[in-house]
Amino acid sequence: MRYADLVPCYNAFVDCRTPGSEAKENFTIIGPGVSENPAQHVHIAEPHGYNIGGARQPPGCVNSQHSHDTAEVFVVHSGHWRFDLGEHGDDAQVALAPGDVISIPTQVFRGFTATAPADDGSPGFLWAVLGQDDPGRVMWAPHVFDLADKYGLVLLENGSLVDTVAGETMPADINPLPPTTREQAASLQRLTDSDAASIIVRAADVEADNKLLIGKGAPLDWPHGFTLERIACNQGEPMTLGPDADKPMVLFVHRGSLEIDATDGSLTLNEGDTISLLPGPRPAIIAGSDATVFAVEAQ
Repeated sequence: MRYADLVPCYNAFVDCRTPGSEAKENFTIIGPGVSENPAQHVHIAEPHGYNIGGARQPPGCVNSQHSHDTAEVFVVHSGHWRFDLGEHGDDAQVALAPGDVISIPTQVFRGFTATAPADDGSPGFLWAVLGQDDPGRVMWAPHVFDLADKYGLVLLENGSLVDTVAGETMPADINPLPPTTREQAASLQRLTDSDAASIIVRAADVEADNKLLIGKGAPLDWPHGFTLERIACNQGEPMTLGPDADKPMVLFVHRGSLEIDATDGSLTLNEGDTISLLPGPRPAIIAGSDATVFAVEAQ
């Protein structure tokens, strides 16, 4: 999945018409993700044990407060971002830069805002991993429902979205999803600034060329259902991915380029590209330039 060919959805969620959120682009790269729009394009549908997605936003664009039932991990590919934790985003706030990784625990309200563009002035991009083949649905903070109603969007009990402004009508056999109650909101975890610092791995603090970031003994070592490794290699060096495997591995090129030589052909991957390596023999991979790559495997 080449970055330039990713197909965005501009109305994937119930907050897509809230002022400040209109310009966000949502991507489902591998798996169904948690999009509420049935028209969302899924690039690769085959189950991997986790989902890969992405968000692209210009400065000032907001992703509203919500919670997940499975792990949610973000790799900052470009731009600068602020993550706001808590129902109103004021429990804790952290700023992240390119190469930083954040793993937000389940049952925690989170939102994020792009604060600065990519180096070339384009909107910033977050590459995301969601746990499990079915990551469940989003729980929105109560005030998100109020804003959705104000701007003509209705979320149904089956998780799909109705856009009344666009002329869509409510189905007769599916009820609207009741807004999140005060009791439901109060039952979620609340993180402090100290807690928030413990769920981040900053690129500036990673010294090893190959570093397991999520997994047993890693900095982020609670259960995710997948591992995340940061691999760095110099131009011309081979990339070591371990033995042949019985499950796919997904690679995301954060910096540089890769030359991949497999039995069925060769190709070049550039910054922002994602590839799913099928189970079986690992292809030969050489860094076409100094490269930093993130690798994901199911546990």
